[in-house]
Amino acid sequence: MDAAKTSSLDAFFFKNRGALLALPALALVLFGLPTLRAALIGIPIALLGEVLRMWAVGYSGVTTRGDHVEAPQLVTAGPYAHVRNPLYVGNFITALGFALAFTGGNAPAIRLLLVLGSLVWMLVVYGIIVPHEERFLSATFGDAFARYCTRVPRIVPRIVPAPEPVGRWDGSVIVRAETRTFVTFLVMLAILVGKGLLYR
Repeated sequence: MDAAKTSSLDAFFFKNRGALLALPALALVLFGLPTLRAALIGIPIALLGEVLRMWAVGYSGVTTRGDHVEAPQLVTAGPYAHVRNPLYVGNFITALGFALAFTGGNAPAIRLLLVLGSLVWMLVVYGIIVPHEERFLSATFGDAFARYCTRVPRIVPRIVPAPEPVGRWDGSVIVRAETRTFVTFLVMLAILVGKGLLYR
């Protein structure tokens, strides 16, 4: 595949990342059999992922919701001092929590398929859009982004924050940036409760 086609595919995945990442959630809603025990394990994990998202959005702002990659500045403070993609790490943790919560009553093989299938699909999507974003950041911020990449890992967080953080947290952007995420989270919780009562 030539560079132009690769770039076009990357842009498509980035623009439609919300719909693409909704596919595992749909599979969980359709085929998952929740139990109270699984929900008590999974929901706190899902909440942890959302807390990480809110922490990151407070630094990155509403630009994370665009159809195209944009970044008015290279933010390296807060969670970005630990990992380059805290939003996606947060999404992954939330997805893991919901996958565990929704599949407590499934047969072990089906549960494994739903949980691993959901997470692997997320890795595929992020494996396409993260390099797409990083090419933009590299072209925009040059050596500053290159230095940032040498200090901060892409996915697995470093425990000690990287030095020389840039950016500040602004909680006022969270409602504007995260409304859709909050609604999705609450809808998934409502479906989880509904299905849990049905299959109890």
